[in-house]
Amino acid sequence: MYERVTRGIRISVRPNYLEKESDPDDGRYVWSYTVRIHNESHDTVRLRTRYWRIIDNAGAMEEVQGVGVVGEQPTIKPGEGFEYTSGTPLGTPSGMMHGRYLMETETGERFEAEIPAFSLDSPHERRNLH
Repeated sequence: MYERVTRGIRISVRPNYLEKESDPDDGRYVWSYTVRIHNESHDTVRLRTRYWRIIDNAGAMEEVQGVGVVGEQPTIKPGEGFEYTSGTPLGTPSGMMHGRYLMETETGERFEAEIPAFSLDSPHERRNLH
């Protein structure tokens, strides 16, 4: 699990390689990732937008941005959390992702909550130990 805290917003990510969705012979590797956003601050916040940077191990980069997550703009009260699962394909057997959420407090203050960088590793990746 990967975690990062920004202004009392704890973001945890757990990636999972999806063998049944992937087709290594066709250069398709698919992961799900579960994100847990826990509000440890004293402010109620609402997740407004998302931004992701996805990089495969060949260096190809894709940027994804949009409103909310999985069709929602969740409001998260102090001490509460929100969890969702999404996914991404890659053309290589490994890569990484990181990003940020634009959060807004009830008073209209906006700030970016950083999503920790996390690796996407499949069992098809060759590893060299030094």
